[in-house]
Amino acid sequence: MRTFSAIAGSALFLVAAPGVVAGLIPWLLTDHYRMPLSMVPGFVPLGWILVIGAAGILLHAFARFALEGLGTPAPVAPTEKLVVGGIYRHVRNPMYVAVLSIILGQVLIFSSWAVFVYGLIAAAAMISFVKVYEEPTLARRYGAEYETYRRAVPGWLPRITPWRG
Repeated sequence: MRTFSAIAGSALFLVAAPGVVAGLIPWLLTDHYRMPLSMVPGFVPLGWILVIGAAGILLHAFARFALEGLGTPAPVAPTEKLVVGGIYRHVRNPMYVAVLSIILGQVLIFSSWAVFVYGLIAAAAMISFVKVYEEPTLARRYGAEYETYRRAVPGWLPRITPWRG
């Protein structure tokens, strides 16, 4: 895939998947973000730190797919190469971790039980998708290279030092 196509495809998928999961659905659950802000001391700034930090990580991860992998995160247009650089040296699933962190940030900002329950459902769906579809697909596509990476880099809780591969 050409770089421009990979960037355009990744941008489209960013809007269609994380945009809906971490943006549209919480927006609907919080009455278009019109719920009152949390009254718990520290929750609102902590929530914003999570949302902004995770959004940066999400954008970085999408860029790695397009520029390093020459593909997209969408299963219909996968990468040509296994993406193991940047944030992927710390955690195998930075996009999912970032999306869940954005949702958690919104839970804190609004003290919303609806968004919290939605986040638990989203986490269960993501973990199941990774186990049932992504990991077996990556193992078939990239073989020993993926298995080495999978053994060295945790899936959900980032390692402190980057994997050197």
